[in-house]
Amino acid sequence: MGRGKIEIKKIENANSRQVTFSKRRVGLLKKASELAILCDAQVGVIIFSNTGKLFEFSST
Repeated sequence: MGRGKIEIKKIENANSRQVTFSKRRVGLLKKASELAILCDAQVGVIIFSNTGKLFEFSST
């Protein structure tokens, strides 16, 4: 039995939203890295947080 679907909506609590952002950012960058390795693809990801902080990944 798998996980149930969650409703995609804005998280109102700023603290919870920041924690979720941090966790999902790490997961997204890991997936981008895996895609680059498995498929020998050039992958780039740019993420800006609510505070304007830049996070990036480039496979090349």
